[in-house]
Amino acid sequence: MARPRTHDERLRTRLLDEAGRLLAEEGPAALTVRRLAERAGTSAAAVYSLFGDKWGLVEEMFREGFARFAERIAGQPPTSDPLADLVALGHAFRLNARANPHLYDLMFSRPFPEFQPSEADQAVALDTFQALVERVRRCLDAGLLSGDANGLAAILFAQVHGLTSLELNGGLGPAEHADAIWDRSMTAMLQGLRGAATKG
Repeated sequence: MARPRTHDERLRTRLLDEAGRLLAEEGPAALTVRRLAERAGTSAAAVYSLFGDKWGLVEEMFREGFARFAERIAGQPPTSDPLADLVALGHAFRLNARANPHLYDLMFSRPFPEFQPSEADQAVALDTFQALVERVRRCLDAGLLSGDANGLAAILFAQVHGLTSLELNGGLGPAEHADAIWDRSMTAMLQGLRGAATKG
């Protein structure tokens, strides 16, 4: 009879999420293989078997964060309304961050200065930004915005990243206040960009 798979995908996912929570709650110094194994109720050998070492674990956390974000983007397919699609992508960013707050810092900041994502992982992360660029480009093609697609995408990313970071840290207050701030901020941003297109 075949031996049961103890180091399977379910354990991998559980360890990645637990590692993210440990990082978010206690900081980079707390994330060790031994500490993670204790919190997850498994062995250090299981962590090493799945990830190789601590840096293999961190790399997988980075990769998992962007894989989940890419899946969220895929759940927002383009429609006939380019501007609504652009707003939907902003909401997808927010929803993904709220669903995975424990992976957010590793995706968009550098809690481990010595960690450098591989070229392949950087490409996965860049693909999610390119999804934003493509939606901006559709708005440009429709005459709804004017300017450079990459530059406008960077402005929009800065907006949603800033709002998301504040929300995850409690800076936007209760959920209903956060919703109102998001709506007003996104509306003002897009109105400003559309106004620039009209003047242009």
